[in-house]
Amino acid sequence: MTELFNAGQIVNTHGIKGEVKVQRITDFPERFAYGNELLVELENGTKQTFTIDGYRSHKGFDLLHFAGFDSINDVEPFKGLYLKVTGDQLTELEENAFYYHEIIGCAVYQTNGDYLGDIKEILAPGANDVWVIERASGQDALIPYIEDVVKQVDVSSRQVVIEPMEGLLD
Repeated sequence: MTELFNAGQIVNTHGIKGEVKVQRITDFPERFAYGNELLVELENGTKQTFTIDGYRSHKGFDLLHFAGFDSINDVEPFKGLYLKVTGDQLTELEENAFYYHEIIGCAVYQTNGDYLGDIKEILAPGANDVWVIERASGQDALIPYIEDVVKQVDVSSRQVVIEPMEGLLD
């Protein structure tokens, strides 16, 4: 089977008719559309496929209902599990847009060639993403994903080139 990517996490049940409360981890809410399939990896290592037959948004969460799971008792065991999509289900992105899995782990260099470290995490606080670079010095660097700073991203060679603004790495 192809590689799996997180689309959301089942954080709780909702009501008694088998709905689950999902914290979305995707910029593509259409992944939760009627008829789409999502996978979960169960604790024993097996994978189970769910077909969505109900979706609504409620208080900042996505509420999903899966075909054949019509009781709270049916979905209770899935609390805490991640809903996943396969690599085949990933959408083609526009230029200069990337999936997190393409960026995390990339080596970061300054325009002068100095190696800074590897991207270990991506934060999404608001207007733009912030890439967390794990440096050998032990002090993480926070790099905003903006044109003024990030000059080149090459996901095939797993390298990013930045030109830090004054004070960004201090």
